[in-house]
Amino acid sequence: MRSLGSWVRFVSLALIWGSSFLWIKISLGGLSPTQIALVRLALGASVIIGLAVLTHTRLPHDRATWLKMIVPALFGSALPFILFGLGERGVDSGVAGVLNATTPLWALLITLVIGTERKPGAIRLTGLLLGFAGTLVIFAPWHAAGLASWGALACLVAAISYAVSYAWIGRYLVGRLSPVAISASQTSGALVLVAVSMPFAGGLEPVKIGFLPLVAVSILGIAGTGVAFLLNNRLIIDEGVTTATSVGYLLPVVSVLLGVFFLHEQLNPRIVAGMVIVLVGVALSRRRATPAPVERPELIQTSLRSVAQRDSS
Repeated sequence: MRSLGSWVRFVSLALIWGSSFLWIKISLGGLSPTQIALVRLALGASVIIGLAVLTHTRLPHDRATWLKMIVPALFGSALPFILFGLGERGVDSGVAGVLNATTPLWALLITLVIGTERKPGAIRLTGLLLGFAGTLVIFAPWHAAGLASWGALACLVAAISYAVSYAWIGRYLVGRLSPVAISASQTSGALVLVAVSMPFAGGLEPVKIGFLPLVAVSILGIAGTGVAFLLNNRLIIDEGVTTATSVGYLLPVVSVLLGVFFLHEQLNPRIVAGMVIVLVGVALSRRRATPAPVERPELIQTSLRSVAQRDSS
């Protein structure tokens, strides 16, 4: 990265998003998953829309663009926010963070299917297979009491949901809206979707809010949603998509360590092995094939003249 500011944003983003699974776990002590998602989106949207107002950023004003924003609002915010809350009712926060790290693998697979990504080479294909193998190790379906549970499945579906959103944004929205406009539209749209789903998705459960859950959900909303979206968008602008998305490599490490130190979660060898395999797989799957060297026309002509001279002699 080219500047100290980019490094600060990169590390800050890893800490904010990596700690989100800890804050979700604490928030569940007083709120349901849907209530957490609602408060998180309300606070996050307020931060981003406030920035849009201060910077005079125009939000989409046509119906066609808002219809396109339904997909990232649903799959990039509303659905995964609820699913990770549901998932962490049954699995540790560290496991949720590790499963979230499979998002780049699913994104690669989706972009291959829809044709926006060219076929992977041997290295990227190996990474894809390793990533799914690591996920299998984490789930441990061969154990009767393993992590093949509804909680782990919810976290995995949330990771796939994020991947759907990224693929959609990359195909239909990048270059048409500013990063702030995309973020503001996505979070506000997701807020509406979650609010509508409240009566049907456990949003009316009794609230038992205490000091720690209140602090946790506030951090989730202001930092984990609002500030993190803005940091990520700035990083994309300054350093490019590849550098910005590489922050995902650090999230499982942060989430696992925070779960161990602050929630006293157990760190067994299988989870560690699965985490390492997933991280290696993600790193390999992000590798770009080295383009073949392009021969310059003047060199080709010189070579042809040399051959012709040899033949005539």
